[in-house]
Amino acid sequence: MRGAALERASAARGAGRRAIARARGDGGAMRARGRAIVATRASADGATTRVMVNGVSGKMGHATACSVVKRAGFELVPYALTKRATAATTDVLGTEVRGVDVGEEDAGETLERAKREYPGFIVVDYTQPDSVNSNAALYVKHGVPFVMGTTGGDRERMLREVKESGNYAVIAPQMGKQVVAFQAAMKLMAEQFPGAFEGYTLTVTESHQSSKKDTSGTAKAIVASFNDLGCGFDLNDIELVRDVESQTGKMGVPEEHLLGHAFHTYRLTSADGTVSFEFQHNVCGRSIYAEGTVDAVGFLKRKVDAKDPKTLYDMIDVLKEGAMGEWVK
Repeated sequence: MRGAALERASAARGAGRRAIARARGDGGAMRARGRAIVATRASADGATTRVMVNGVSGKMGHATACSVVKRAGFELVPYALTKRATAATTDVLGTEVRGVDVGEEDAGETLERAKREYPGFIVVDYTQPDSVNSNAALYVKHGVPFVMGTTGGDRERMLREVKESGNYAVIAPQMGKQVVAFQAAMKLMAEQFPGAFEGYTLTVTESHQSSKKDTSGTAKAIVASFNDLGCGFDLNDIELVRDVESQTGKMGVPEEHLLGHAFHTYRLTSADGTVSFEFQHNVCGRSIYAEGTVDAVGFLKRKVDAKDPKTLYDMIDVLKEGAMGEWVK
């Protein structure tokens, strides 16, 4: 009885404090503090996944950071490593992320500070191709789990060194889950039915924003599967579409997505021209990659928490586990 009375008294005091707060007009601040307390408790219970997005000022990094903010149970670390001469602050759906200029501040010390302030955090890397290997080595040195979405660099060396280190990581050049699934399906078909398209002629057209100068890695992977199916296609024959007129006319790219898209068409034609097959995947914007990246983060966090003996993963591993998150609109 006495305990129940004490609880009622405590509840009354709490109600009184809330009423006073509302009267002072600072109820919003009180609610914000309440959310912070809930978030802290969730983190202590391992429910909150903290994420540092290096490259947040870039288009892909920013899209991923926005997805982190939208995702229930995820928290964006409010600073990120950058090589910019002036470390700017980036607004991510109301969350201010400060760029830590690695030319002025020690990157390792920043990671160690983040480990203290945001225990269990995971890095997402969407920086520059020439930083891939050095960044991976930095994360390994400080024992920080990471998802590497940046392409380029010496991939074989990076994969070997990260695997040998035992540091947890997801490394993949393609983060779009459905595109990865298509690649995996084509590879499986090639393994199960080698030579099935013997004698067929393959044509490949891929369109990306004009700033992308190289051939799509996804197109190369799909072509490799078609070649195992008997096509004998030369990678140099992939048609790269980078001009606006062809993109909007021939490829059908919406004008609003000219600066961010990936349209691929693979057409197979029989020797006598009587049979044709066409495979196509068209992506507008960056949300498919951002969503896949955050799914990879959630997947990796579970592996770290479970102390899984396997430490190096790719997007196929993420897909096999059905690691698709629940999104907040």
